[in-house]
Amino acid sequence: MGSMMMMTMKKVFIILSSVHSLFFLLILPVNSNLIPESFIHCLSSDHQFPSNTSILSVTYVTTNASYQSLLHSCVQNLRFLSSDTPKPLAIITALEYSHVQTAVTCSKSNGLQIRIRSGGHDFEGLSYRSQVPFVILDLRNLKSVSIDIEDGSAWVESGATLGELYYAIAEKSPVHGFPAGSYPGVGIGGHFSGGGVGYLVRKYGLAADNVIDALVVDVNGRILDKESMGSDLFWAIRGGGGGSFGVVLAWRIKLVQVPAVVTACKPIRTFEHGAIDLLHKWQYVQPKLSEKITSLPVSNRLGVEFNFLFLGRVEELLEMTEDEFPELQLRKEDCSEMSWIESVLFLSGYPGGNSIEILKNRAYNPFRVHLKLKTDLIHQPLPYEAFEGMRKWNTGVDSGSIFFQSYGGIMKRISESELPFPHRKVQYEILYLMGWMEGDKKDGEKSSSEKYIHQLGELYELMTPYVADNPRSAYVNSRDLDLGTNDVFGTTTYSKAENDWGLRYFKNNFRKLAIIKAEVDPTNFFNHQQSIPPLFVTHHNEL
Repeated sequence: MGSMMMMTMKKVFIILSSVHSLFFLLILPVNSNLIPESFIHCLSSDHQFPSNTSILSVTYVTTNASYQSLLHSCVQNLRFLSSDTPKPLAIITALEYSHVQTAVTCSKSNGLQIRIRSGGHDFEGLSYRSQVPFVILDLRNLKSVSIDIEDGSAWVESGATLGELYYAIAEKSPVHGFPAGSYPGVGIGGHFSGGGVGYLVRKYGLAADNVIDALVVDVNGRILDKESMGSDLFWAIRGGGGGSFGVVLAWRIKLVQVPAVVTACKPIRTFEHGAIDLLHKWQYVQPKLSEKITSLPVSNRLGVEFNFLFLGRVEELLEMTEDEFPELQLRKEDCSEMSWIESVLFLSGYPGGNSIEILKNRAYNPFRVHLKLKTDLIHQPLPYEAFEGMRKWNTGVDSGSIFFQSYGGIMKRISESELPFPHRKVQYEILYLMGWMEGDKKDGEKSSSEKYIHQLGELYELMTPYVADNPRSAYVNSRDLDLGTNDVFGTTTYSKAENDWGLRYFKNNFRKLAIIKAEVDPTNFFNHQQSIPPLFVTHHNEL
């Protein structure tokens, strides 16, 4: 009886909260530049979280001269720089953990949604846009990295980028690294929250597999570590997607061993010289290869670049590929021996000649364009006709790329329920990407965005017969709002979210995530277009 009454009260509380949000929406248009005085008063007078710096000194409203540049500086997807993209009422660039605590409690008490931005890539802009009044909590200044080589661990704050983390590790040791994404500009907070796949995934797994502690600000403004948050919440934040459970301030990670010398290769094979035959064969070969090899072929309109990282010397790699993949005809001149940190630059596409110092330069971003992407997780080898279809699409568009991220190795030995990220048994991931610059639109013409998004949709539809279904899987760090979205008031039901996108990202782990959400954030304060909805159950052991 007590459990049923508690569940009913929680549901009533959510309804009341939603009504308040609706009322607030009606009286304050989303593009209004009027920040509620009660919110500013709360920021200035809430002394339950003492700080050395006034939070108002790092709070920027629409009338501040630097508001616009601050808002745009971390928008990596230029699709969302348009004038009709909803703007926040305020941006809080927290300098201290207490600023985060105050921002959370004051936003909650004033009926404002909060968007948490760690400063890297966000393909659908969920960290800086909303259809109801909101503020951005910008973590860019919380970016410290503390390396403990003797202990083999590090603390990294969520506002740091992967490049800053990799640089800090390399400064301390040439034989340590970390298994995370391949592009240095990605933000730590979102990347770790969704799992984190990169060139060390076959040897050491996901970034989230190597997180051993964390600091989280919960819905009540408390700072929790692994012990105080409990095993359920600690499980959920490592792969359950960002923005659903709280604000992760920092992560303690386990460093991994890398050789002093690794080998990186980028052989290019054109379609005229059999690139599709090689790509079709690659999918059969890559699961058999040593865990020391991770490959990421990239197909574009000219052909396929077969990117490899091998944790060892070039001669050993050539022997392996000659035995397992002789058709590729990998040659010594296709590869270079280098340090692991140099391979980060080389494989991420940074121009040659740059020192590793560029990893700390956030202003350097040669890939800042309009973007749209989709993903598929491949469980069985695809037929040749699927690759031929991708080739025809590639050669028919002028700005499309298709990435093939190899899995396998240690990944297939980890349970699908170990973390929220469930895609352990897939052979590889396909990422379909369109990147373009917006041109002038003539009368009667589609905009560039409409054109390229439509072209990407055609490829996704073309691949439908070949990829896994029931449901068709996707990777949460490559968000795709085409799969479905929550309503703007945060009242989307569990079943709708599950059917639209929840099972696609998380498979059977989605239910557990939703139950944990109900436990730690029952009023669904932390919500966005694809955040985890709360699912109330009568018995906690249903986890």
